[in-house]
Amino acid sequence: MAKVVKFGGSSLASAEQFVKVGNIIKADKARKYVVPSAPGKRYSDDIKVTDMLYACYALAEEGKDFSGKLAEIKARYQEIIDGLKLDLSLEGEFKIIEKSFKEKAGKNYAASRGEFLNGIIMAAYIGYTFIDAAEVIFFDEKGLLDEEKTDRMLGERLAQCDCAVVPGFYGSTPDGKVKTFSRGGSDITGSIVAKAAKVDVYENWTDVSGILIADPRIIKNPEPIEVVTYKELRELAYMGFNVLHEDAIFPVRKQGIPINIKNTNKPEDNGTWIVGSTCQKSKYTVTGIAGKKGFCCVNIEKDMMNSEIGFGRKVLQAFEENGISFEHVPSGIDTLTVFVHQDEFMHKEQKVVAGLHRLAKPDSIEIESDLALIAVVGRGMKNESGTAGRIFSALAHARVNVRMIDQGSSEQNIIIGVANEDFETAIKAIYDIFVLTRL
Repeated sequence: MAKVVKFGGSSLASAEQFVKVGNIIKADKARKYVVPSAPGKRYSDDIKVTDMLYACYALAEEGKDFSGKLAEIKARYQEIIDGLKLDLSLEGEFKIIEKSFKEKAGKNYAASRGEFLNGIIMAAYIGYTFIDAAEVIFFDEKGLLDEEKTDRMLGERLAQCDCAVVPGFYGSTPDGKVKTFSRGGSDITGSIVAKAAKVDVYENWTDVSGILIADPRIIKNPEPIEVVTYKELRELAYMGFNVLHEDAIFPVRKQGIPINIKNTNKPEDNGTWIVGSTCQKSKYTVTGIAGKKGFCCVNIEKDMMNSEIGFGRKVLQAFEENGISFEHVPSGIDTLTVFVHQDEFMHKEQKVVAGLHRLAKPDSIEIESDLALIAVVGRGMKNESGTAGRIFSALAHARVNVRMIDQGSSEQNIIIGVANEDFETAIKAIYDIFVLTRL
């Protein structure tokens, strides 16, 4: 039995949190590979180390004195080292960082140092081998992860040691420069390590006891999700679930490695299991409810549209020519609607409209703004009749007008469009009917 354990920034924000993490790792001998994030906030008004590094490098980039900012970052790490009573000095590492900043090593390099330094401390604290992610995680010339090379090189390095710490969030390009994933990318590193080491479980430790059915900022004390499939989580993550980086799913999914979301501050909680497939039924019809505001829809009408071959392609080409991606494209016999992000579309709307007239020659075009999309996701939905009807009933009772409904072919996902101002009301109504009252 072997596990990868990834710890988020809040789990490693202070020496006190490090002790909790150390106890968690020592409690299970299977926890052989550790992926740490940079120190997060110690309290609500605190600053994450990654943000401190960005601010420090911004001064260096402008040719200004950044020694004060760098000293603050050094103090944050020294506070952790002193709190753990470690015989460890990062003086040499900070001299290299200072020199690299002066030489304009880049924002990616600057941001990556948070995980790099925390990895050194973690390895020293628990007695594991430290492996610099830049030596084992590789990006190609286009900036995309080189999966084959990474899997081979990382697998070989991990095979040479019983236990290892691999910092999250970054790797290197063919020219040897450091490159980072997007924010939250330590989750991806954890998946990459899990795949390369061929472990049995990938534990992702954070400050919540798993994934919740709905946003706790909207629903008070929402129920936790016990088991969620990769497909369900992909749908939910796309619509705003941010407990796990959505790109972290792919490496482990290919190997059938389950992910367990756990709480560093409540390690006894079961958390949420993310699996490829399961025979376990959901406690409720829906697994999760998520959504985003800030969409607009472009309604295109044309008589006999359904008999015109290539009409949809012509419509989407108008968006493609202007660099705008679409979210959903529900259609009828003589109508086709394209949902897009409002902030991307609003500055190019007239160019898109002109393109639509030129390419598709519609009878009319109408644009609606300030819309929200809500995803109701659940593997149990396809085996239960009347799910869409219950959603409509709940929204009607809450006096929410539905602008759009779109159900995927998998029958695990229903997308609802409502006005921005009805967003919270709609989520509360859907949660109530499926979880609280279960009518």
